[in-house]
Amino acid sequence: MATTYKMTYFNVRGLGEPIRYLLVYGGIDFEDKRIGFEQWPAMKSTTPYGKLPLMEIDGEQFHQSAAIARYIAKQLKLTGDDDIESMLCDIVVDTFSDFRSQMTSWFREKDEAIKEKKRGPLINETVPFYMERFEKELEKNNGYFVRGKLTWADFYVAAVVEVMEDMCKISCLDKYPNIKAHKEKIENIPQIKAYIEKRPKTPF
Repeated sequence: MATTYKMTYFNVRGLGEPIRYLLVYGGIDFEDKRIGFEQWPAMKSTTPYGKLPLMEIDGEQFHQSAAIARYIAKQLKLTGDDDIESMLCDIVVDTFSDFRSQMTSWFREKDEAIKEKKRGPLINETVPFYMERFEKELEKNNGYFVRGKLTWADFYVAAVVEVMEDMCKISCLDKYPNIKAHKEKIENIPQIKAYIEKRPKTPF
């Protein structure tokens, strides 16, 4: 019997999109259960740690988006050719997660005065700090993040950078041509392109 996959996440791209990209790329059938934010309070206590996305594999529940994505990547042989390349993939994803956490922290700030005060440093300092380094990594690795080959790190960054731009209402990719070209390259992989064309339209 074939393995069954069911991913539960909000009806947004967010941290679920790298997982969806990998599943789609690998031709893995999965149930894409999307819930409304209003459904979450009643559902939260039924999840292992009160977090989404949640992946069920043959009925067994797993959480932590990066761990889920890494597991799928291993099935697809997208974690590099040796332990060093596997570590390099993790470094890219973990570093990008550090970047994302700073962006989402600003996005979730409720006090508009504080939010406005933080926006300048975020756009003028945090974004260039990370994006300039990612830009150089792509240049060094012939358009990919790990030693010139396609890995799950590429799917992760391409999916999440789009979400971050939408959340923070910034458009910075034109300043970083390697990152822009990389995102477009991943989005034009036939399986990913077909998925993007039919996925639900969401704000982020």
